[in-house]
Amino acid sequence: MAREFRVSRMSANRWRHAFESAGREGLLSKGPGGEVCRLDPDQVAELETALEAGPAVHGWDDQCWTLSRIAEVVRRRFGVGYTPAGIWYLLRRAGWSWQAPSRRAAERDEQAIAAWKDEQWPIIKGPRPGWGPGSASKTRRPRP
Repeated sequence: MAREFRVSRMSANRWRHAFESAGREGLLSKGPGGEVCRLDPDQVAELETALEAGPAVHGWDDQCWTLSRIAEVVRRRFGVGYTPAGIWYLLRRAGWSWQAPSRRAAERDEQAIAAWKDEQWPIIKGPRPGWGPGSASKTRRPRP
């Protein structure tokens, strides 16, 4: 039977024991594994509202949410402890995604950068090395 369903013998035996002990009901799915969410849907909605308000409202200087900061907000507001991985799982389930902040300064001068790349970078970088002995060649002197 295991070969026909392309499963291990251990799985087939588990299914047989479940069927023998509880019939067809024993073969039904138990649902997704893992721990149940410690926040109810109303608390998750309240957390989303708190996150949309921004980190500054909660005492941080910059406008960047981190998983540990969100875990701290959850702990303060709801008295529930989460690991950063648990917070990430909670946020994904609520439809949030990871966002990378743009790293470009508002004062960025694209023309000055292009000129520097054309004029200065080749001087700093220098010429490409030609062929020479590398780490794969024999560079040690033979023993006498």
